[in-house]
Amino acid sequence: MQKKLDEALEGPKFQRRIKRRNLVDLSWASGFTVGGIGVIAAVLLIMFFLVYVVAPLFAPADIEKSKTFDLQQSGQEKTLYYGVDEYADSALRITDNGQVYGIDLTTGEKLRDERLPIGDALVTSYTTIDQEDQLLGFGLDDGSVLLVQYEYSVTYPNDVKTITPKLTYPYGTEPLSLADQPITHLSARKSGSQITFAYQQAGSSQLRVKQYDMIESMFSEEVTLELYQQGAFQAPEAFDWLKMGASMRNLYGLQQDGTIFYFDIRDPKQIRQIETVEALEPGQTLTAVQFLIGQYSLLLGDDAGKVSQWFPVRDQDNNYFLQKIRTFDVSDQPIKHIQVELNRKNFAVLDASNRVNMYNSTAHNNFADFSLDQDVSQVHISPRGDRLLIETPSHQLVTFDVDNEHPEVSMSSLWGQVWYEGYDEPEYIWQSSSASNDFEPKFSLMPLTFGTIKAALYSMLFAVPLAVLGAIYTAFFMDAKTRQVIKPTIELIEALPTVILGFLAGLWLAPYMEAHLAGFFSIIFLVPIGILLFGFMWSRLPEPVRLLVPTSGRAVLMLPVVVIIAFIALSLSGPLEALLFGGDMRHWLTESAGIDFDQRNAMVIGFAMGFALIPTIFSVAEDAIYNVPSYLVNGSLALGASGWQTMVGVVLPTASPGIFSAIMLGFGRGIGETMIVLMASGNTPLMDANLFEGMRTLAANLAVEMPEAALNSTHYRVLFLSGLVLFIFTFIFNTLAEVVRERMRRKYGSL
Repeated sequence: MQKKLDEALEGPKFQRRIKRRNLVDLSWASGFTVGGIGVIAAVLLIMFFLVYVVAPLFAPADIEKSKTFDLQQSGQEKTLYYGVDEYADSALRITDNGQVYGIDLTTGEKLRDERLPIGDALVTSYTTIDQEDQLLGFGLDDGSVLLVQYEYSVTYPNDVKTITPKLTYPYGTEPLSLADQPITHLSARKSGSQITFAYQQAGSSQLRVKQYDMIESMFSEEVTLELYQQGAFQAPEAFDWLKMGASMRNLYGLQQDGTIFYFDIRDPKQIRQIETVEALEPGQTLTAVQFLIGQYSLLLGDDAGKVSQWFPVRDQDNNYFLQKIRTFDVSDQPIKHIQVELNRKNFAVLDASNRVNMYNSTAHNNFADFSLDQDVSQVHISPRGDRLLIETPSHQLVTFDVDNEHPEVSMSSLWGQVWYEGYDEPEYIWQSSSASNDFEPKFSLMPLTFGTIKAALYSMLFAVPLAVLGAIYTAFFMDAKTRQVIKPTIELIEALPTVILGFLAGLWLAPYMEAHLAGFFSIIFLVPIGILLFGFMWSRLPEPVRLLVPTSGRAVLMLPVVVIIAFIALSLSGPLEALLFGGDMRHWLTESAGIDFDQRNAMVIGFAMGFALIPTIFSVAEDAIYNVPSYLVNGSLALGASGWQTMVGVVLPTASPGIFSAIMLGFGRGIGETMIVLMASGNTPLMDANLFEGMRTLAANLAVEMPEAALNSTHYRVLFLSGLVLFIFTFIFNTLAEVVRERMRRKYGSL
């Protein structure tokens, strides 16, 4: 018999069967290995793709010398103004003797050579009146002002696109008479149908302000200026610079010793000096003054090689004062020239050593610096910031190509408090778009990160106690028959689409909770008390009555108890508000307690998202508790421990790694939840832990703004950066959970 068995085992049929089984085992093992490696590779590819999209945000600027041209001019002309077209193909150059040149920036060819219609008058000052309309004003030595507008005409001679700058005179070629003496300092702004001029005359320290209305002829398109109101202010001495803000409200007179005279000129007939500010340290000298784009922030360069940014800030009494916002340490050489970009908060600084530094003011970011091997007199930036024009004292124009798409992004602007124009203090702000053209994108990720953690924590406060305590009861105390019904029922909740939960939370739960706010808070106190009272009353019933309900069904008795108590609590909402909160709890929170209240808030998110997290936490925790070896439980009970003592002393320590994993798994899902937060949170990117205010999370922000983000724009890449942050969050929390779980497993694994 043994011989036949040995022959059968050694036979070819049996060997083929063994080989087939080994092949199947190897195939399955290889499949699992390949699948596991594929999952890891897919996750790594996602991370690498996110890094690939985000990396250009932090790439340094690339500046390359392009071309050098000789400026064809007459005499020792000094450049007053450069205008560059949007494509940086041509430039308009206006000199101090009123000469106007058009320059082809690709060939150096002269496109235009003419003189302003000023006769024998000399240009003594100039100002940019409206950057968007490209309107300039030139103060003359006869006390008049010529208003000039420039634009670019596009032609196609021989099928070649040619952009030619040209001048127009929207208010006529006759200069506007302002004074009877040469205008030495001039500043003007246009707003709506008004133009306001502020100026000082030669030999006088008196500051004069005149406001004109633009009157359009009924029979032609001719526009004339009619004096509306005027005023004067006797300054202690003449200014070296005169700068007017875009709103025609703020006027600054600056002197070389760093003294700033801040005026309110809304009413030219009553010019009011707000304050006098000493902007520099004693002994320092102001060498360059320029407005940032928007004409709100002043950039002050000094002989110590620093540039400081100043703008008006409101105090607690709603009064404005001039505030120093930030300082840029350029070099140890005096600042010669400051030039700003016309689309972004970028500016270039030229110092006495002929070194050019380029900054973004909001990001406080020095994104480029380079030295020139020749003297430089002026630096100018094209409207898109992609070309630099360097003028030398030897009448040469050197162009540089600039590749820098994302200067407004830095680690400080993404994660630090930033003092934005128009704000009273530094803040964390996410505001990527606006209906206004006068807008600066704000890309702080802190409100989104804070909102993500806030939403997850409030939902976990609701979900963890219910899920873990429910798992303890279901796995340890509930009979097997009831458990087979309860556990699948709770797990089935996870199949509910989160978009449905978000829809119900936003459109039904949020307004209902607002109307019954006191009732919802009373539920938190009344339901536990009611359950304890019901249990106490049940224990006092006669045993025959208690035996009428099987042990397996006694847990179900709590369901109507909870429902009835919750109904009673909500019914008491009106009387409680009338008794404790003057009839309206929301109004009491806002007016008396000083707590802001939004209808779609963190409390709504806690209930809605917590409801979605309960099945995940419950299922994993229940399995961990149920799978505690029975010999541990039986041994504890055999030694005389009660059920609760066994649960606390044996079951929970043994199952703690699994329970912790369940909690971290729920937290990870809460971090990445999108639709519930998107529909029920209000999507307000706030840095406030207030339970009654909303938030915006990283995931919800991606869902809201990714469809409207332009491909490869700063907004687009910052959104991908927020996705990378979400990815890193998940990785860190999962890694931390695994480390803690492994330590707990080693600690309690010997039980």
